[in-house]
Amino acid sequence: MTSPDPHPRAHTTGSGDLARSLELLWGLDRKPARGPKPALTLDAIVTTAIAVADAEGLDAVSMRRVAAELGAGTMSLYRYVPGKAELLDLMVDRVNAPGDGAEFPPDVGWRGALEVVARGIWRMYARHPWLLGVDQARPVLGPNSLRALETTLAAIGDAALSDREKMTVLTILDGGYVSGMARTHLNTTHAAQRTGISDEQFWSAQAPILNQAMTSGSYPHLAALDQSAFTADGEADFEFGLKLLLDGLETHIAHHTKHVAGEAKEKDDC
Repeated sequence: MTSPDPHPRAHTTGSGDLARSLELLWGLDRKPARGPKPALTLDAIVTTAIAVADAEGLDAVSMRRVAAELGAGTMSLYRYVPGKAELLDLMVDRVNAPGDGAEFPPDVGWRGALEVVARGIWRMYARHPWLLGVDQARPVLGPNSLRALETTLAAIGDAALSDREKMTVLTILDGGYVSGMARTHLNTTHAAQRTGISDEQFWSAQAPILNQAMTSGSYPHLAALDQSAFTADGEADFEFGLKLLLDGLETHIAHHTKHVAGEAKEKDDC
């Protein structure tokens, strides 16, 4: 018996012709400069696909739609990219370019670097919310993605962490924390537009039952909460959580450093 697919309708990187995606990402299929100039470019196709996804979501992206936006025939796009699956690989690598994050100031230190990275990813999701719906369990690594990872690893090089721990920290930062907070923030922000029901209407519909529940004595801790506890502030909440996460990592590094120093002293005493 096979396990059910946890993301049966998810947009997934690496789900197309992987070899072709890699050729396109790394420019391994460049054509000779002879002959008539192509009517389209791969760069224009990727740029247009991203613009459609930014405006209407990834479901709106199709070879037909991108061709229409470019004023070209659908079949002409297939001369440049095999299909939407490979186009998605190119789109993801494009938006992951280091320019979508931020530059690291000199002597930033590992903590400052991770703050820069986290805020850059937060802004990236704000610009490209469709990216939150892409399953990147098997990322197709192009030059932009690798360049972003390379610059990040260089910036956190002073952290007393093993190579495995550094990669785990980056996975937790993006795959766990930033993407989760960004998804919650964007879902909250667009809930009214998506459902046609305002926040006021939504909570007013629940108010009679919730008021009875809060005065019943069955939920004393909830009833005692200040009203401000239920007021979301995406940016402030993100920064608060980021500080907690990095405080914990800093404590771990300090403890590890102290432990290693203690072991070295014991060896010297022997």
